[in-house]
Amino acid sequence: MKAERIFGTDGIRGRAGDGWLSVPAVTALGCALGEVLVPHGERRKKHRVLLGHDGRRSGPELESALARGLSTHGFQVTSCGLITTPGLALLTKLERFQIGAMISASHNPAEDNGIKVFSGEGDKLSDEVELAIEDKLRATPAVNQPGEAPPADLDLEHRYLTYLVEKAGHKLKLDGMRIVLDCANGGGSRIGPRVFGRLGAQVVSICAEPDGENINRECGATKPARLQQEMRSQGAQLGIALDGDGDRCMLVDEKGELVNGDGILTVCARHMTQKGELPDPRIVATVMSNKGLFRALREVGVGIVTTDVGDRRVVEALKREQLKLGGEQSGHIVFGADHHWIGDGLYTALRVLRVLKETKKPLSELAGAFRAFPQVLLNVKVARQPSLASLPSLVAARTRFEEELGEDGRVLLRYSGTEPLARVMVEGPDLDRIKKQAQELASLIQAEIGAA
Repeated sequence: MKAERIFGTDGIRGRAGDGWLSVPAVTALGCALGEVLVPHGERRKKHRVLLGHDGRRSGPELESALARGLSTHGFQVTSCGLITTPGLALLTKLERFQIGAMISASHNPAEDNGIKVFSGEGDKLSDEVELAIEDKLRATPAVNQPGEAPPADLDLEHRYLTYLVEKAGHKLKLDGMRIVLDCANGGGSRIGPRVFGRLGAQVVSICAEPDGENINRECGATKPARLQQEMRSQGAQLGIALDGDGDRCMLVDEKGELVNGDGILTVCARHMTQKGELPDPRIVATVMSNKGLFRALREVGVGIVTTDVGDRRVVEALKREQLKLGGEQSGHIVFGADHHWIGDGLYTALRVLRVLKETKKPLSELAGAFRAFPQVLLNVKVARQPSLASLPSLVAARTRFEEELGEDGRVLLRYSGTEPLARVMVEGPDLDRIKKQAQELASLIQAEIGAA
């Protein structure tokens, strides 16, 4: 029988303290990482690993457990402390660490946590490497030894800040600009306000006081309502919402309207085309992107390479096709080699700010080129995950709806890679119709495999 996967679409994730995220299991993971990621002939050398966390209460304990396991294999462990995932990935590469590991569950609630592992190039691990780590982890005895998290090297955070200001913020002056920044009470809470403040902006920070329990709580990229309200009351030019670990962002324009990842891709791709910065006039998007994105970019001669969901899949397609821009509707945006193939909410916001400054146009006007087709997204908690194609009633309903929608719409059914959820997405020109279609599909999934 095939063993259940430990790594999901974005590292290991689950309830902190349980299963593969218990302290003994995470210590064993550190041992397994050392075994798999360091060639046998090099194990006597002193290798360096960089750790960080996004502010959850369980973060330091899991960081300490991972450090213990790595230390047993001769690793010199350094911690960033509170940091964003892209900050840790970038520092892993620029500071020449052999491994980077982020303790984070991204946009999940505070009781969850996870571990994202990066190579010395700042890349997420391949499926093959993850499978090798899983095999080694299953064969490694759990270790339960007390220990302390390594002290944070705050100079590393300063180096990341300097990189953002000098790279994305080069000659970018934000004097007189008012920005509202929602840090999701997560990894970007300390560094985020400093980045935009360093460039001269007046920054109004909200949800920037992590207490271990409030990460993503009614805030951040997945719940931008508070940011929209603040934008309408503050009279600011731009609102920026990070998620818990800062690898994605959503924007809010000066009118208080939300601009999601498809809107950000529209703004950036059209501007890069005008400046001759897309020598190959294509970008990468996922199957979740709205058809309105395809239409908005087709108007300026830009095509789209479509890939499966997940920023790792976006990066793989960018590298394979040698393209410069890609992203997801959820706000993961990747600027190719310009930012070392790393999706970074702060870097994305700085790139959009550059567009605003260079065009002297408000975000509402620039993002107005993207006109979304109505889209309904529903999540269904599931007790198990058989192939959705094996559920006859679901397949029949999907086929019927796809025939009704024709070329003007689509149906997407898939499982979440990080949570026990089935996701239903229906898109088309008639909102009332697609609401009914999505609800029927969700009800069929609930009846077949729904959790109690």
